[in-house]
Amino acid sequence: MGEVSRLTGLAPHVLRNWEKNYSELNPKKNSAGNRAYRESEVELIFKIKELLEEKKYTSAGVKKVLQEDKESEYIPSTKVPVDVKKDLTEVRVFLNDLLEKL
Repeated sequence: MGEVSRLTGLAPHVLRNWEKNYSELNPKKNSAGNRAYRESEVELIFKIKELLEEKKYTSAGVKKVLQEDKESEYIPSTKVPVDVKKDLTEVRVFLNDLLEKL
């Protein structure tokens, strides 16, 4: 959870809250009880964050968008290699941090 928290810029308690509010966000837990986020879940976190913070959706609005995506069988792009997606995500976090400092 710490790495995902750092990567997304969200506090762990926010991530736990989102897990309760958005059923689509459901990371597996290992035998020690630690959350193991998949790449698709990290992408979902960024989508939720964008909808809430940038587009100013309400929680109910986010749920509606997620449901519509689910109904339209939204499938994240699998053409981009995993390591490239991770690098791009880190660049996004860096740029957002830089933007906040400006």
